[in-house]
Amino acid sequence: MSTITKIAQNIERISCIIENPKLLLLKLKGGSIHIFISLNQTWFKSLDIKTFIDIGANCGQFTVTVNSAFPNSKIYSFEPLPDCFSKLQSRMANVDKFKGFNIAVGNHEGSLEMEENNFSQSSSLLKMTELHKTEFSQTAHSKPLKVEVRKLDTIAEEINICDPLCIKMDVQGYEDRVLQGGEKTIRRAKIIIVETSFNELYKCQPLFYDIYEKLTSWGFMYAGSLGQLYSAANGRILQQDSLFIHRYV
Repeated sequence: MSTITKIAQNIERISCIIENPKLLLLKLKGGSIHIFISLNQTWFKSLDIKTFIDIGANCGQFTVTVNSAFPNSKIYSFEPLPDCFSKLQSRMANVDKFKGFNIAVGNHEGSLEMEENNFSQSSSLLKMTELHKTEFSQTAHSKPLKVEVRKLDTIAEEINICDPLCIKMDVQGYEDRVLQGGEKTIRRAKIIIVETSFNELYKCQPLFYDIYEKLTSWGFMYAGSLGQLYSAANGRILQQDSLFIHRYV
């Protein structure tokens, strides 16, 4: 990302905080002003989302934000790292319509060894590539952590999902396994927000076109990006938060 782009984004966020002081409180709670601005729009509000499912919630950045923007919606969040899950639970402690699960979501029921990274947002059930370590020097060190894994479709039978449904996935290269274990539930969603990569940052991960091909075959339409991550080395796009809207739901 260029310096000019960063400055422009910071100016936009400062302007939004001045116009809407509650965004400062959102930031202090651990939410994301960028996500709030992206979703607090007429077109998204018109979808009347009743339930949000946050897969790969980390410390609750997305969860806190959608709760601020859509306080009447249910939120189910999934985060396997104990420390991050503890922060998530703390931030959402007084929200009645929230429920958190200290598990990973994938394509089987059981347990797996996760790579817990010093930079928690880069932790994954997949091994990191050298490209990732080169692009993000703070991610060089990981340690193994055994975590519980469950299928989204199995979990969906145990919780009360009200439609319309929005699913957000940020699972560091494990997106195809989440799709495999949650096809029925995902097909039910009105909108999907999924982190997609254009370069292999984790070994054997799906790239943007793999996710695009699967979701469009399930009736979704690609609707653009909510934000992109650029290489510090040469400026190429490494990842983006891709938006998919179901044509028929």
